[in-house]
Amino acid sequence: MNVFSNEALSEHHILITGATGGIGYETAVEAVKAGAAVTITGRDEEKLKALEEACMHVDSDAKVFSAPADLNDQESRKGLVSEAAEQLGPITGLVNSAGVIGGGPLDKISEEDLRSIMELNYFSTVLLTQEVYKHMKQQSNPRGAIVNLSSLSGLRGTHSNIAYSASKFAVTGFTQSLAVEAVEHNIRVNAVCPGYVDTAMGQQAIKSKGEREGRSYEEQLKVAEAGIPSGQLSTPGEVARAIIFLLSDASSNIIGESMKISGGSVMR
Repeated sequence: MNVFSNEALSEHHILITGATGGIGYETAVEAVKAGAAVTITGRDEEKLKALEEACMHVDSDAKVFSAPADLNDQESRKGLVSEAAEQLGPITGLVNSAGVIGGGPLDKISEEDLRSIMELNYFSTVLLTQEVYKHMKQQSNPRGAIVNLSSLSGLRGTHSNIAYSASKFAVTGFTQSLAVEAVEHNIRVNAVCPGYVDTAMGQQAIKSKGEREGRSYEEQLKVAEAGIPSGQLSTPGEVARAIIFLLSDASSNIIGESMKISGGSVMR
């Protein structure tokens, strides 16, 4: 279901990281539906090409630029922002969707795992945002919207989730702190905090928890659904449409929020 006008983002250029993942993919498609020019990035060139074709299928006149990038690399981040602006004009929106899951209980976390999760989920998010934020402020009429993908795990801790949860708490804190700075330059910053989403990453999280509890994936899925008042996982499209709302002028006075998408499992 699409509640947005095909002109809601017609004057915007949105950069979407993690675009080959379920949420990033759907966000790119929804952004094109809303009229945006879109730069999509990820590490898998074949998946980026497939997404570019999917966007063109939605709108044959869509402006889509795909650019593989390693967000952990400084030169790659700078090159991505520079090339995107050169191809499609000033960037007015950023969706930080790239991320990984992993970890475990404290006594089983390796230093390598802890560092790699924090590196992509937090450090690369902050450092890419720094490049885009600088670019946004340099425009003659600064404006913009930044949406970070946090998680319910960035709002409350859960068993055997220390590394991932810590990285998402960091993203939530970054969102709130930058929001206070950025609003002075007409740039809005918010986050979305989904619970279980029916994506490859969400399925892996359910599978991993099932293995810890001695359950099959199917058994653990039923347990997960039973713990959600709505009785179902969120879909990538639901999360994507929340992101589009936060990018659009419809949310012009929403600043520094962490929008929960939980099926009612977390309310506060």
